[in-house]
Amino acid sequence: MSMLEGAPWLLAHKSMLSVNQPLKVSLYGTDYVLWKDSQDNVNALPNICPHMGAMLSEGWCEQQEDNSSVVVCPFHALEFDHTGCTILPGTHQKTLPQLSPLELIIQGEFIWTYGGYEPKIPIPNILNKIEQQYEFIGYIGDTSVPTDLQSMLLNMHDYNHQNGTHRELFKITEVQFKKFIDNGYSSEAFFHTPTAPSSVLDKLKNPSLFMLPDIIEAHLENYFPSLVIFHGDNSLAKIAQCHLFIPESMNQTRTYVLLFAQKKSPFFNFFSQQFLKLSKTIVEQDAEILTKIYTDSPQKIKLNNEIGMDWVKRNFARWSDN
Repeated sequence: MSMLEGAPWLLAHKSMLSVNQPLKVSLYGTDYVLWKDSQDNVNALPNICPHMGAMLSEGWCEQQEDNSSVVVCPFHALEFDHTGCTILPGTHQKTLPQLSPLELIIQGEFIWTYGGYEPKIPIPNILNKIEQQYEFIGYIGDTSVPTDLQSMLLNMHDYNHQNGTHRELFKITEVQFKKFIDNGYSSEAFFHTPTAPSSVLDKLKNPSLFMLPDIIEAHLENYFPSLVIFHGDNSLAKIAQCHLFIPESMNQTRTYVLLFAQKKSPFFNFFSQQFLKLSKTIVEQDAEILTKIYTDSPQKIKLNNEIGMDWVKRNFARWSDN
């Protein structure tokens, strides 16, 4: 099973990093420690101390005189700068690099990487456009799911699972597919989904239902393999709900959501947290169903509207052929 080496991966939005606070991330079977200094510079090193193997992400950061910072091992307090160098106790001299930094590509608030591989496709520019046109609301649902990347992406591009996996959340009665635009490693899907009526009591119990129309008009913008954007529009705001995917290892995939909005009503501020909670619930439901399927089971039945899944399968095959 391919992890699509050579693809760009969005490790994090800068808002996910607290200043001088280490954060563990994983990619292609390797753990890294990310940290952001007080000047907003982001650094990444392998997460293993070269002395006795302690996790650097379990340590802390120390600010330097120039306002940069080093990450400190929690075991023996060895300090490593962004180049992977340290100073051994009693020597007062910097060593040669002991850790190889992970190359990062910072675009605005977005922290991308190719994981040390030669790039096969460019970083999609869509998030930079969204950042310019929308207000960033927040991130939510940062989850590590015990599944391979292809299974995760097939689930996200399975337009029929809305009235199964997300039945209780949306009360979808039918998926009416309209159009799929295939642009190679990017695509767009348009469909609408009628929902069952909800009582006022149902909505009071679940305020997210107040934000859902009788018919959900779905426009998905897809950038293989790491990004799916749900574009939504209602009386409160125009929404860009960005789902990200990262192959942590062969059988472990990380996902999270970045939420952006163009506000139409001052009441949106009251509902913004509900939008985030709704996104979190979607991630949780997708993660749960992925732990309850046999991923190696042959598909003997094909449903309508599986064109998004076919797009994923084709691009996986195309990637392996290149």
